[in-house]
Amino acid sequence: MRQNLLIFAGLAGIIFGILFMLQGLGVVRWPASSTMIDQRVWLWRGLALAVAGAILVGGVRLVPTRAERKAAKREGRTLD
Repeated sequence: MRQNLLIFAGLAGIIFGILFMLQGLGVVRWPASSTMIDQRVWLWRGLALAVAGAILVGGVRLVPTRAERKAAKREGRTLD
C-alpha cells in the first residue's frame, strides 16, 4: 500500500514537472492567464520536480516491503 502511494506521488511529480518545464519554455500556454508561461525559472523548478519524482519511483523498489522482510526473517536470511 505504501509503495503504491509513493509510486503515485512520484508519477504525479514527473507529470507536473514536465508540465512546468513546458510552460516555462512557452510550449504549453495553458491556462492562458498563468504567470509561469515563458518564465525560465519554471523550467528549472519543473526539472527538479520531475527528477525528484523519478528518484522516488526508482527508489521505491530499493526498500523491501513488510511482506518481504517477514519472509526473509522466517527463512533466516538477511536482505541486502
